[in-house]
Amino acid sequence: MISFPNAKINLGLQITERLPNGYHSISTCLYPIPVTDALEAIPSKKTVFASSGVNIPGNEKDNLVLRAYKLLKKDYQLPELNIHLLKQIPLGAGLGGGSSDAAFMLKMLNDEFQLFLDDSLLEYYAEQLGSDCPFFIRNKPAIGTGTGTVLEPIEIDLSGFYLQIINPGIHVSTKAAYAGVNPKPAAFNLQETLLSKDFDLWKSDLQNDFEASVFEQHPSLKTLKNTLYESGALYAAMSGSGSTMFGIFDSKPQPIDNSTFSFQETVVL
Repeated sequence: MISFPNAKINLGLQITERLPNGYHSISTCLYPIPVTDALEAIPSKKTVFASSGVNIPGNEKDNLVLRAYKLLKKDYQLPELNIHLLKQIPLGAGLGGGSSDAAFMLKMLNDEFQLFLDDSLLEYYAEQLGSDCPFFIRNKPAIGTGTGTVLEPIEIDLSGFYLQIINPGIHVSTKAAYAGVNPKPAAFNLQETLLSKDFDLWKSDLQNDFEASVFEQHPSLKTLKNTLYESGALYAAMSGSGSTMFGIFDSKPQPIDNSTFSFQETVVL
């Protein structure tokens, strides 16, 4: 069995409240994009996990894909598997790649072994693996609130637009990014702004609250955002807590010439 876990971008990200447990309430639109990893699993005498492509630091036993398998195996009879992940989505980049890998593993196991779990149950398992994981179960545009796990579908379609995605290879600490923001009530209605499809309004109002503190720490990211606009982007922003920057274009943009970028790709949405 094989699947192709895809990435996401955030269209706006408001940090509205610090919770007593130290987490934060947010409001954001998660939008799936066609940049993918490849995940394969075959029956085996012993469960083994391996990866190739982008190097994944840390112990392979802690990988979210393997954790997803073990989470379902606790409750259902699953065979031993040889699992391989071809990693292509940049790590720690605000694109949700690890979360997507885990969610797709849950879905793949559900389909292959006829567990008959509906999306709500799959989201329940996914939430135990990470706050972005539930989104990738249905894998459709959604407004995420709470800690990002309360999902409400939104009818927004960017089909036909070009998306330029650039990861400059800068590590942004999520903890440091949160430490630099001051939660406040939302200054605008995220859903209404998105549904307007008015890119001038998006440019002025659809902000990622992480940008102010992250750009202060890494001014080159602000420069990159400006470069995307200078290249003709209708809207440009940082995804999640960074450091991936993206621009939405109505025609195919030229690559930005910079040998230091760790990832640059243009796709059609």
